[in-house]
Amino acid sequence: MDFTVDAKNAYAYTAAHDLDPAKPAIVFVHGAGLDHSWWGLQSRYFGYHGWNVLACDLPGHGRSAGPPIPSVEAAADWVMRLLDAAKIEKAGVVGHSMGSLVALECAARHPARVERIALLGTAFPMNVSDAFLDAARNNDQSAYDMETIWGHAPQVPFASNPNPGMWMYGDTLARLSRLAPGVLYNDLNACKDYTSGLLSAAKVACPAMVVSGSRDMMTPPKAAESLTLALSGAVRVSIRPSGHSLMAEAPDATLDALGSFFRG
Repeated sequence: MDFTVDAKNAYAYTAAHDLDPAKPAIVFVHGAGLDHSWWGLQSRYFGYHGWNVLACDLPGHGRSAGPPIPSVEAAADWVMRLLDAAKIEKAGVVGHSMGSLVALECAARHPARVERIALLGTAFPMNVSDAFLDAARNNDQSAYDMETIWGHAPQVPFASNPNPGMWMYGDTLARLSRLAPGVLYNDLNACKDYTSGLLSAAKVACPAMVVSGSRDMMTPPKAAESLTLALSGAVRVSIRPSGHSLMAEAPDATLDALGSFFRG
């Protein structure tokens, strides 16, 4: 569904359903260089089981007009303006990787509008290597390769995909290949520059869940510990043997964790 945010087109997948003010709502926020399609199974499930779903394309990603937003905090404020455009007063927010930081900021900056947050593949600080940043700055194919290889557990090249007929590496590379120059660098730099994680976590008043892949190489579970502790009473879930791409590597376990949390 197309919306207008800041006088520009903004796209969010709604699971082919009209938005209903009587239903609860969930916003899904993707990670660096990705788009709404990363949430395929999870967004469809909630959309067909009584929820308003907005799996958004952040500006400059997917079907949303650019330019990309340069900071995590500004992206969180944009998500709230998307809710305004969709005429949704309150929502839960689910974010993956960069999107997890956006979800955190949504809850910290707009507590009256965020009912629950789920942070998948998160870390604080969310460090990005110089080699990765330099490749992304230069729009080098190696940046896409790094995100793809590091973004999956080591067993992925040798194991079957839980989604028949799909190749996980190829699926990720295809999404990244659609990016305009500079978008991946923008996102990685926003992650690197984000410094408010623990302060923002301490402000979160709504229920929170942190979900990590046990074999995540990009945001290892240990890197989420300080953030989890700062989120008072946060639920902690580890999914084995998934890597960073939880929604693709362990779609059913990821959906089970989200379903249990949002029905709670």
